[in-house]
Amino acid sequence: MKLLNETLLKIEGLNLEIKEKARQRIDLLVKPQGSLGKLEEIAEQLSGITGELYPEIKGKSVIVMCADHGVCDEGVAAAPQAVTAIQTMNFAKGVTGVCALAKQADADIRIIDIGIASDISDKNITHKKVKYGTDNISKGAAMTREEAVKSLEIGIEIAIEEIQKGNNLIATGEMGIGNTTPSSAIVSVLGNVLPKEVTGVGANLPEEKLGDKIEIINRSIAINKPDPQDAIDVLRKVGGLEIGGMAGVMLAGAAYRVPIVVDGFISTAAALIACSIEPKVKDFLIPSHSSREKGARFASKLLGFEPMINMNMRLGEGTGAVLAFNIIEAATFMNKEMITFTESGIEVV
Repeated sequence: MKLLNETLLKIEGLNLEIKEKARQRIDLLVKPQGSLGKLEEIAEQLSGITGELYPEIKGKSVIVMCADHGVCDEGVAAAPQAVTAIQTMNFAKGVTGVCALAKQADADIRIIDIGIASDISDKNITHKKVKYGTDNISKGAAMTREEAVKSLEIGIEIAIEEIQKGNNLIATGEMGIGNTTPSSAIVSVLGNVLPKEVTGVGANLPEEKLGDKIEIINRSIAINKPDPQDAIDVLRKVGGLEIGGMAGVMLAGAAYRVPIVVDGFISTAAALIACSIEPKVKDFLIPSHSSREKGARFASKLLGFEPMINMNMRLGEGTGAVLAFNIIEAATFMNKEMITFTESGIEVV
């Protein structure tokens, strides 16, 4: 709990003075005001985060948190739970979707075993296992409060390590068969909405099984009674270890003034946890894409997110966030490389 508390104490708001100066300069660049749309908003936000008028991306990293879920025993996922470990090993080999996109974006990839249900060994995997998967939330709490806090603190630790390496743009990614179930539960509780409104088929669950999945989430919330005023209680009762890990990354990003790029549905559920713990975190998050998963739009709306791209993606892993790296870096080039009307000798009336 010590690291979590220390991190929360470090979180302050955006540098509004530099943010406003950035906005004023962006308005004077050789273009009609607002004509570069979200690029302008991103550049302004980056200045507010970093306190720099001309922020630069020095290094990029995607942190992929991997964990299993006991609720898979209830048949909420189409794939067997063993796929979590298999796919984590594929991350280590650099052959998954997020790995391919990270190579294109020249970004590091950090793979964390925060709660896989089996032991795996690879030098490219960081082993931070809290436990061998969460417990079955339809029968009781996913984890203890201490384990939930530990998952948050592991995320903080890993993010700090990446920042110390020089990576100042970080994305959250995940791997965990069945993790749309706890994500839907989190969004349902924190958004005060029925599970059926935010629960989809995840990774191709047959439509005829969707009703069962919704009922399992209903049961999980009824049995555990997570407190919507206490995000750590929600995480520990109906959440997941990788969700806690990603939320911790977001908390660290806000504390150390580094932008965190949020991926799809699972990452957005983690963002709800992080922003419920400390609302100022939201200003340090950059939403990437509009996930096709049913609850993603509602979760984004809860946070006031406006994702920058819509590619009909729903893979997870951090793929959408890494794809957005290129756009975010383009915003910094727009800010630094374009000149103003005055600098170009053009008078604006």
